[in-house]
Amino acid sequence: MERVEWAIAGGVAALVVVLAVVAQRKGWIDLTGRHAGGRSGGVAGLVGGVDEVFAPMKYEVSKIQEAQKEMPAPAPTPGDGDKNIFSGGGRVKIDLDEER
Repeated sequence: MERVEWAIAGGVAALVVVLAVVAQRKGWIDLTGRHAGGRSGGVAGLVGGVDEVFAPMKYEVSKIQEAQKEMPAPAPTPGDGDKNIFSGGGRVKIDLDEER
């Protein structure tokens, strides 16, 4: 390749890097690998960014699943009691009429 071709290739590569950094800082893509679904390392960040762009629903689902794993519901303790679930008298009425 000649000098001009190398300059163009270098400019395109630099532009891609700059765009990736700007997109990461703006929050448009996530290259940290936290939402990569078990993948690790640099590949996780790369694939995570690709998933976010080309499969946004998959990316959002992975973010929701990770949030649910990180914040489990508090476990009940013996001193909590029954939380008033038995205060209704113990009767359950099921109405199967089709009129609505």
